[in-house]
Amino acid sequence: MTSTKSKKFKRKGVRLLAVLMAAVLLSAGMMVSVSASGGYDFPSGAAPVRMTLDGREVLTNEAVIIRSVTYVPLRSFSELAGADSISWNARTATATVKKGATTISVADGYYYIVASGRYFYTAEPILNINNRLFVPIRPLAKAFCIDVTWDGASRTVALRSTGKTLASAASYYNSDDLYWLSRIISAESAGESLYGQIAVGNVVLNRVASRQFPNTIYGVIFDRVGGTQFSPVAMGTIYRAPAVSSVIAAKICLEGYSISDDILFFMNPRIATSNWISKNRPFAFRIGNHDFYR
Repeated sequence: MTSTKSKKFKRKGVRLLAVLMAAVLLSAGMMVSVSASGGYDFPSGAAPVRMTLDGREVLTNEAVIIRSVTYVPLRSFSELAGADSISWNARTATATVKKGATTISVADGYYYIVASGRYFYTAEPILNINNRLFVPIRPLAKAFCIDVTWDGASRTVALRSTGKTLASAASYYNSDDLYWLSRIISAESAGESLYGQIAVGNVVLNRVASRQFPNTIYGVIFDRVGGTQFSPVAMGTIYRAPAVSSVIAAKICLEGYSISDDILFFMNPRIATSNWISKNRPFAFRIGNHDFYR
């Protein structure tokens, strides 16, 4: 199988410290008394935020900033966006929202939402507050094809309806790109956290965008300039079926989520057979067992 020429990936740089995967569901010790404004037990330090949709103020006292991320209650936002139905599965702690041809799944404690087979990373976890799911606004708005802008001066999240319908996974993802990206992520980092797997995917896509490397995912993975670039190619493990988590990580990367636009190399220093990377490239950060370099 060969890869078609990759489209240019628009990736938003995200500050590493803001999205540490060590962040987990809020513990009871973090909760404060019921908010006088919204009626929810928000975590300590949470702050209400103003929100508008097409110039009209909405979700008064319901939108809130938690750890620098704006959260909204799933049901209220979905109804505002014109959802046809909202259901809840208590066994899996998952809400399912339907609007026309779009189906959105949101699970308590997860770091992503699924919309028509596409995966949108939330950076911070989906929260259950007073038995209501709260979701970071940007990925949820993206699922509903609603544009989001932030006005820091007035502390206002401005939403704008586009009238568009989200493209399905089948029509959005290039099948060859997904095939190879999920396999290299799995072969290199299936045992790592989702965050760590995303970082490995970012290295591949950063190389695609760099003039120093081939301009396709397939070309980057099988690049032999200066020697084989990825050990799974030499060992043959690149051809194994990918882990489910690695397919998810690949889709998140292909959606444009980037931990860093600068990382071009990574290595596991405990098993690496060469220290060329650590001696010749600037160290960026460590995630799990991997060190990442620019």
